[in-house]
Amino acid sequence: MASTARPRSGLSAVAIKAAKGRKKPYKLTDRDGLYLLVTPSGGRYWRMNYRHLGKQKTLAFGVWPDTGLAEAREHRDAARKVLARGDDPAERIRLERIAASVAAANSFKAVADEWLGKVEREGRSAATMKKLRWLLDYINASIGKRPIASISAQELLVMLRKMEGKERYETAKRLRSTCSQIFRFAIATARAERDVAADLRGALIAPKPVHRAAITAPKKAGALLRALDAFEGHFNTRAALRLLPHVFVRPGELRFAEWADFDLDKAVWTVPAHKTKMRRAHTIPLSRQALAILATIEHDADYSRFLFPSLRSLDRPMSENTINAALRRMGYAQDEMTGHGFRAMAATLLNEMGLWHPDAIERQLAHCDNNAVRRAYTRGEYWDERVRMMQHWSDHLDFLRGGAKLIEGKFPQARG
Repeated sequence: MASTARPRSGLSAVAIKAAKGRKKPYKLTDRDGLYLLVTPSGGRYWRMNYRHLGKQKTLAFGVWPDTGLAEAREHRDAARKVLARGDDPAERIRLERIAASVAAANSFKAVADEWLGKVEREGRSAATMKKLRWLLDYINASIGKRPIASISAQELLVMLRKMEGKERYETAKRLRSTCSQIFRFAIATARAERDVAADLRGALIAPKPVHRAAITAPKKAGALLRALDAFEGHFNTRAALRLLPHVFVRPGELRFAEWADFDLDKAVWTVPAHKTKMRRAHTIPLSRQALAILATIEHDADYSRFLFPSLRSLDRPMSENTINAALRRMGYAQDEMTGHGFRAMAATLLNEMGLWHPDAIERQLAHCDNNAVRRAYTRGEYWDERVRMMQHWSDHLDFLRGGAKLIEGKFPQARG
């Protein structure tokens, strides 16, 4: 049994500092049940004895000096208020610890990590996941430990304004959008009630739209096509450059093209959903010219599953910089033409023809309609037109190239 020393008017900081370990534990008593338990090793622990429903109980308030005398007294006074209401302070502390544990499990970072796992399983590309993790590393440094349900719109805005302060307006916009997705996920999983990021629409500086460099004038387009034919770099790079204008897919979709994605008999290339920006499968009718370019590629699926494998590893696609680097070698500056620019070229010239329904062009560009019903409708309605359009486009590219004889004959129309 620990012996007890009883100061007349409570403990003092001097008495606590002077306390030394003895052979047996002993108490330095303060007031109203609070005391300091001193162990033989010299450790000093805050304790409080009390009775609830006829039972003697003890509370622990921490270790001196981490918990000072004033703080220990605050804990004691709070416990006495709980007792005055007829409740057990030990049970109250237990429930608060459970709540704190739940809050930690429901922190912004915990929910964000769970959301990241979800979207990765849904097929987001490795590049997208890398960007998302980079964005979330930034936000987690500020609010990652905060319970997601407790984060306010103002708190989130302060963090986003720091990004704006670096003049990274597009990044701040994307960060707000990413946070919004995480808050909506938290709502769906019963860990938050509101998407506070949605309240910040219009609060951030709108970034100026950045248009990717592209050649859209017919005369310049013809000169570019002739330059592609004359390119003297690696054969597969030349094939990729020549194919891209005919299919005008996103450069990443071309890089990751696999032989298994092509049905050459039906003249169709289907880009799987996990390889597309919108995460929806995209089908490209292949013109006779596109099929002829594919036939020139010097390897097949037994050599590498990729149409355009990396020069360093057959198990990886060509570098993301290959197309743009080739354009630079041909004399096209970064602000003049990029791999992505072939999409703008096709969109501009096809629309200027006035022969094709704008929705057919948009569908072939794999632009996503925000209306799900309309999106499903246009997917089927314009397939035959897209088949005709893609053959006409390849014929037009031959014409732009300058004097190439247009190939006559019936193009085999694949069915969606």
